[in-house]
Amino acid sequence: MTLDQKSDKDHRWWLLTVAWVIAFISTLSALFIGEVLGQTPCTLCWYQRICMFPLAIILGIASYQSDIKVVWYALPLSVIGLCIAAYHSLTYSGYIAEPIVPCGQDSSCTGSNMTILGGISLPYLSLAAFFLITFLLITLFRKIKT
Repeated sequence: MTLDQKSDKDHRWWLLTVAWVIAFISTLSALFIGEVLGQTPCTLCWYQRICMFPLAIILGIASYQSDIKVVWYALPLSVIGLCIAAYHSLTYSGYIAEPIVPCGQDSSCTGSNMTILGGISLPYLSLAAFFLITFLLITLFRKIKT
């Protein structure tokens, strides 16, 4: 193995590991908000969790085993989560005039208790997490093809 091949392999592993760290922190955060703080997630948050929770496990195992072929089954989950998070963010910001169900009943993404770092809302954080994971996986996919 030449030095260039080793460097490229290390770069791929870092892309995978960073994607896993983002998914893992997102999963722990969602669990903390739901289980410790007792905040019931809205319907769109549930759908995003359905995509994020498996990513934390799949990317963690792939990172540990240096399995870069994980992109084939992690990228679809990430893209679906990204689409849901984008829709959720557009609904949250008011660009799509539709209430987030069941927001406004028992739980609400618009409440001040659903923001961190001085007002960054959870829908935007989820969008950022899915975007970064998708970007990293697409970058990894491009490296596999070259």
